[in-house]
Amino acid sequence: MAAPSITIKKRIFTLLIIFITAAIALIIRTGWWQIHEGERLQKEAIEQQTRDRIISSRRGTIYDRNGKPLAVSASVDTVSVIPNEIKKAGNAEEVAAKLSEVLGMSYEEVYNKITKNSAYEFIKRKIEKKEADIIRGYNFKGVYLEEDSKRYYPYGNFASHVIGATGTDNQGLFGIEAKYDKYLKGMPGRIVAAKDALGTDMPYPYERYINAEEGTNVVLTIDEVIQHFVEKHLETAVIENKVQQGGAAIVMDPKTGDILAMAVKPDFDLNNPFEIQDAQAREELEKLTGEEFKKRYEIELGKMWRNKAVVDSYEPGSTFKIFTSAMGLEENVVKVDDVFTCRGYATVANHNIKCWRSYNPHGTQTFVEGVQNSCNPVFIDVAFRLGSDKFYRYVDAFGFMDKTGIDFDGETAGLFHKKENFNELELATAAFGQGFTVTPLQMVCAVSAVANDGLLLKPRLVKQLTDVDGNVVQTFEPEIVRQVISKETAATLRNILESVVSEGTGGNAYIKGFRVAGKTGTSEKLPRGNGKYIASFIGFAPADDPKVVCLVILDEPMGESYYGGTIAAPVVGKILDDTLRYLEVEPKFTEKELETMDVIVPELRNMEVKEAQNALKELNLKNKVEGNGNTIIDQTPKPGAKLQGQSTVILYTEGADKVENVVVPDVLGKSVLDSNRIIINAGLNIRITGSGTAIKQEPAAGTVVPPGTVVNVEFRHMDVD
Repeated sequence: MAAPSITIKKRIFTLLIIFITAAIALIIRTGWWQIHEGERLQKEAIEQQTRDRIISSRRGTIYDRNGKPLAVSASVDTVSVIPNEIKKAGNAEEVAAKLSEVLGMSYEEVYNKITKNSAYEFIKRKIEKKEADIIRGYNFKGVYLEEDSKRYYPYGNFASHVIGATGTDNQGLFGIEAKYDKYLKGMPGRIVAAKDALGTDMPYPYERYINAEEGTNVVLTIDEVIQHFVEKHLETAVIENKVQQGGAAIVMDPKTGDILAMAVKPDFDLNNPFEIQDAQAREELEKLTGEEFKKRYEIELGKMWRNKAVVDSYEPGSTFKIFTSAMGLEENVVKVDDVFTCRGYATVANHNIKCWRSYNPHGTQTFVEGVQNSCNPVFIDVAFRLGSDKFYRYVDAFGFMDKTGIDFDGETAGLFHKKENFNELELATAAFGQGFTVTPLQMVCAVSAVANDGLLLKPRLVKQLTDVDGNVVQTFEPEIVRQVISKETAATLRNILESVVSEGTGGNAYIKGFRVAGKTGTSEKLPRGNGKYIASFIGFAPADDPKVVCLVILDEPMGESYYGGTIAAPVVGKILDDTLRYLEVEPKFTEKELETMDVIVPELRNMEVKEAQNALKELNLKNKVEGNGNTIIDQTPKPGAKLQGQSTVILYTEGADKVENVVVPDVLGKSVLDSNRIIINAGLNIRITGSGTAIKQEPAAGTVVPPGTVVNVEFRHMDVD
């Protein structure tokens, strides 16, 4: 056989080269897919061959400090479909009709989803058990009910700005729900099932179930009972004083930094957090569409969710005089009996700075009286004795130049003067709380330092984290920031601030049996002269051993008065009264207070006259007998009514003349003494709340009532800074 020709050899060699090149290219390409694209292809293969469904984890519960649930999760279901399985079953129209009816959705929306060219579609999330049971009963092929959880807030709008809310994906949106989302949300589970290329179930069963892990519980420092007190009284104040920009209130334990209550009014229902509450804003939104609507809606939602107590800042006004006093006393530039003279103004850098009572100057007064009177020139004098450097240093030390560090999103730090711009005019106005801003939280923390022997603490809103069994996972301990003033200075200042309530402008915060200390504040909003004010009062009690500090702020009151001492102080007084009694703080009454203590009228009917008179005498009540009999057949007021000491109970015996009703007199605008005299002379009893001038009475003037009826009259000191 002849040897192969050169041409054939060349052809064979060429084919060999081509084959080798192709093999090398194939190896390289295979390596590329395996190494570089392997992970992606593996993922796509798994997705093609399996159906992966997420099982939502149950969020942890948010509790108050005493274990009362404030935010809980309940089991619900999510409806999903595999369109190819429904197509295979051939009943898309029936499925769409039934699901749309049960779920309250349009037929077209459901039909489009279940016939969509996709492997998996959600129909509706978080449906209730009743709806889920109906759908489960249909037993439709390709329709699935998956475990899910839904957030519920048992008290609706309770502490809404603190607790926050979640979205449809169970993720925290704001408040504690957002700040502690990584703890609360837990770990979702999965169901992995085999499927074919069309996305339908395989003929042989395969399913892998990975359990979801429940979230961690968050225990707040908030006390549900105290929070209710605060919200009730704050809401009443906002309504009665026609407050345009809302109100805020904080109650803190000065010894631990615990926030016992934090409220903002108006608020919203946490179970429906996306509904705008402001009626005017809703009307304006209804007129908008598209991007315009979306932008405005997001602005209004942000305003509604904003926690005014932490985020907003304001000029503190006269409440800041607490700190000017603390500085002066600590640096020994002023003593309690130093004498000052108020001419109605102080001249600084050729400017006359008015006292709030310039129309009737305070005249000669001691330092303590100057604090009681909230006299601006007194504090300007003290500030100049200190000098700008020391004053600036103390403002920083009390925490007004930094955030408090509370574990809550969105906190701001207020705004104080820059050191290089802090001249004598700024020093003078800063002395009485003008020309700079603070946050409500900063103010509460700083006053708590005065109440806590000069120790400034970091505010605490979360107490503990616990697991599903209630075991403590993490505890957040109280944190001392610094010693701002000495224990002795703090004690002296507490006594002075108590006198502000017992003898000065804070009289509307007075509570029988408790030594309340505090300071009023009224600041005019910028631009000056616009007639818009912020009224505030901050107080603590008992003054000798403070258990709670309370701040109330009313932003743009448009009622009869805008002064903090007139409209904010009574709110603090009511909150402190309820809170101290709830905390079982023992009241200590003076002899004068004991004389006018409320007593419950006893059952006197069927008693002999002498026996009834003795019973009333023991209760510090007077009596008036009508008739000539020896047995009591009726009485006014009836048993169970509340009377103040020295009030009169009318006792009716046999032979008493027919009772003639009397007309309730008008005492509005009258003093306590005049009101008492007028009502007693009318044959009625008076129950006095507060002091100063009568602003409310019940029953109203002109009402016809039986003799001895109790007329409840509320008094306030009017137009006090």
